[in-house]
Amino acid sequence: MSEPDNAPAKRPRKRFSARLLAADAFIDTTVWRIGDWLSRTFSGYARFMRRFRLRGPARGANELLSEAFTLGMAGSVVMLAFALPAFEETREDWRATADYSITILDRYGKEVGKRGMLLDDSVPLEELPDYLVKAALATEDRRFFDHFGIDVIGTFRALLENVRARTVVQGGSSITQQLAKNLFLSNERTLQRKIKEAFLAMWLEANLTKREILKLYLDRAYMGGGAFGVGAASKFYFNKSVKDISLPEAAMLAGLFKAPTRYAPHIDLPAARARANEVLSNMVEAGFMTEGQVIGARRNPASVVDRSKQELPDYFLDFVFDEIKRIAPGPDHVLTVRSTLDVDLQKTADEAVESSLRQYGRPYGVKQAAMVVVEPDGALRAIVGGRDYDSSQFNRATDALRQPGSSFKPFVYLTAFMHGFSPKSVVRDGPITIGRWSPRNYGRSYSGPVTLTNALVRSINTIPVRLSLKIGRKNIIETARRMGIRSELRNDASLPIGTSEVTALDMAGAYAVIANGGRKATPYAIQTILNSSGDVVWERERDGPRREQVMPPDKVHELAEILTQVVERGTGRRARLEGILAGGKTGTTQAYRDAWFIGFTGNYVASVWFGNDDYTSTRRLTGGSLPAMTWNAFMKVAHANVKLKSMPGFGDNIDEPGQEPALVASGGDGAEGGGLRNFSLPQKSRDVLAEIERLMRANITRADSRQAVLKPMRVTGPGMTVIAGHEDGSAATRQTQ
Repeated sequence: MSEPDNAPAKRPRKRFSARLLAADAFIDTTVWRIGDWLSRTFSGYARFMRRFRLRGPARGANELLSEAFTLGMAGSVVMLAFALPAFEETREDWRATADYSITILDRYGKEVGKRGMLLDDSVPLEELPDYLVKAALATEDRRFFDHFGIDVIGTFRALLENVRARTVVQGGSSITQQLAKNLFLSNERTLQRKIKEAFLAMWLEANLTKREILKLYLDRAYMGGGAFGVGAASKFYFNKSVKDISLPEAAMLAGLFKAPTRYAPHIDLPAARARANEVLSNMVEAGFMTEGQVIGARRNPASVVDRSKQELPDYFLDFVFDEIKRIAPGPDHVLTVRSTLDVDLQKTADEAVESSLRQYGRPYGVKQAAMVVVEPDGALRAIVGGRDYDSSQFNRATDALRQPGSSFKPFVYLTAFMHGFSPKSVVRDGPITIGRWSPRNYGRSYSGPVTLTNALVRSINTIPVRLSLKIGRKNIIETARRMGIRSELRNDASLPIGTSEVTALDMAGAYAVIANGGRKATPYAIQTILNSSGDVVWERERDGPRREQVMPPDKVHELAEILTQVVERGTGRRARLEGILAGGKTGTTQAYRDAWFIGFTGNYVASVWFGNDDYTSTRRLTGGSLPAMTWNAFMKVAHANVKLKSMPGFGDNIDEPGQEPALVASGGDGAEGGGLRNFSLPQKSRDVLAEIERLMRANITRADSRQAVLKPMRVTGPGMTVIAGHEDGSAATRQTQ
């Protein structure tokens, strides 16, 4: 009989069903065979284990041990899981210190201070005094050479003593555990930290020898006073190498391991001596020394160095430390730095600032000041970051952003010179409005057409604003940037008269560009860096930035000529130095909040700022008064008994004895009258002018000082004309034919 028409379609379904049945049979057979094998194996194992069946007390002990082993393994796994994050720390270079330990030398190689961790691990273990090592072991871990990182016996003994005393009287941590905490962990009192500490202690024991662990512990333990390790602590407390300490000094150091802040001898000497006596008793109890050997140390306890009267250049040291963290190469953080600090100049700067504030601070309503002194190449010689470091560690010289006022104008004029203007160029001094802002001059008067030389000497405000419209404020910002101003400069209409905040450090570096002929002079404080082995790892001449020419020398010289006239006959006359050519610029901000004078000679550049931290106004303090006077007081001392250097383009700055310094002709009023050579006035002439100024002020007050406009006034004498309307409100002089 023939198959139905759909027979071919049924054949694939039958074959597929057969395959499924075969697969099912295979799975069932395999599972049965595995189960049968497991059953026979377990039965065989049970028959084998019956030979070791325990009965009675032995079975109970076995069950307890088995459960303890099971729980112990489970607990170990849990604790290991807690400890795993700590083991991640061991992958890094944990031998290197995480924090820097910096010893700072002055420009001549004399140590002046330290920053960061006070650390000295240069003394090998075998060179440490024997009684120092015994004192540490007797006090901290007598069984150190016998345990595996965790002193089980010592831990139980400490636990019993603490239970008996009902308080913590003994610690159970071994030296290895304490080292693990110092290297990898914090001081938090938690169970998790103790678990990590135990595992890391065993890891240290597996990877280091006992002597290496002991050496690391003695070098890294905190000893109070910012010192880490016995080497640094010995120098800090006793001012001697750890190799030279006596037995009572060693006992005092060993007593610091337990509680360095409580027993620090420079804070509480009686407590430190009492703790040292306990250490001596521990050494006798441990059998390391006899009572007869320690009796002398008990009767003659250690004394420490008095550090309460130290005067350190703290603001300078802070700046060096910040620079080290920025440029230091390699993993070694124990460094010795030869800085650019001149201790004598630093002391002179401190005294100049303090003297000015003490004498004039209250009358002027000013409480703070800052000063930065650099050489024309940018080498920092002194930093005064405030009046009192103990009261405030904020460095106003390097970190405070304050408006520079008119001391910013040289950037505008230099930009103008590079865009076709010259010192003789004439620009109109008159009212100007940009949007809703109308800048006004200090005397609220206008002089009409003036040369750029006269405008900068008299610190006229409208002229730099007009220049900015012609040369572009972006170009002014670019000039300031290239000269070393790193803070944000806002591109607004008031930029040319110094409303964008700057630091005293940057202003000193920028004016140094003027003093050196246009080369970059970013202030620097580090000459060389040595690692803990004494090898030079960084040297400025080799690794520092190159000094590039950032401004055209001829344009810089034109600006410098004008700035010397600012000091000779302009707003900065109080900064004038007898017999020394100097240039500079005053700066006074709105509401008298900031007063500046930044000036330079061939030897030094210094920026001086006075103001208040809370930005309150002073009592009409201008840059031409107290800042210029402070600059002058510093520079007089700084230039005493030193070889005077000339500024690029000026030739020799040094005049014959008894002669006043000559100035190169520039485009002031005198230049317009025939390019006459400017010269300084004798003292008698200056006295006459001072009297004229007093009389003129009295007349203005009686008339109407707000509306009066001073007119040029010819006086009897060596051909002088008086001009008013300066930034500091005083009169100035100019040459006439």
